[in-house]
Amino acid sequence: MAKHIAMAGKGGTGKTTIAALLIKYLIEKKKGSILAVDADPNANLNEALGYEFENTISQILVDIKKGNVPTSMTKETYLQFELHRALVETDYVDLLVMGGPQGPGCYCFPTDILKRHLANMDRSYDYLVVDNEAGLEHISRKTIEDVDVMLVISDPTAKGIRTAGRIYQLAKSLNINIADAYLIVTKIADPAPLQKEIDATGLKLLGVVPYDPKVVEHDLKGISMLDLPDDSAAVLATRDMFDKLKL
Repeated sequence: MAKHIAMAGKGGTGKTTIAALLIKYLIEKKKGSILAVDADPNANLNEALGYEFENTISQILVDIKKGNVPTSMTKETYLQFELHRALVETDYVDLLVMGGPQGPGCYCFPTDILKRHLANMDRSYDYLVVDNEAGLEHISRKTIEDVDVMLVISDPTAKGIRTAGRIYQLAKSLNINIADAYLIVTKIADPAPLQKEIDATGLKLLGVVPYDPKVVEHDLKGISMLDLPDDSAAVLATRDMFDKLKL
């Protein structure tokens, strides 16, 4: 079974960039096969990785809910077929985009199939890297079960750190099985002024990522974060952090 690594944090903290840098790290260290799952409704992990996708899991579930299933297929067969088509496959990492909220009505049947499908896919990869939104929807619904490492990302503000703490408390209140949880603070060189707030979160500080103009440049130009140079401040900082995780 794959090692599950989940990212969480509010928008604008650099969460998706950290997810992309983790994937870059795993690729460069030749750690094994990777399935990236963009579980943030504001999906942009594909942009950070430089990939394009044609369909989202949520849209597939909506189509099934509306009865848009070929008469020659059962709902389960159709879902599995569309899930396979929605998978973005590359040489180093595959990507699934979950998409936004599914709207009113019961999606229990297709969601249950999705859980089984992801569980089956799990066996084909060494790592599952999940970019979550702050509400942890897909983890809270057990679409993605068990988390080996949770990385909660915050900006360098007291409010941001407190939000990170609330996200961690939310995860614990949902009875999510989390083996290890850490805090990463972005766009800062020295966390000392925030140490009191950091301690209050209950999270272990994995490290900080300084402001990196090369990350900004790649984002503005639509260049994959996988192509950041080795001397990038963000690459150097996260490489040291990920080494500590002994992935």
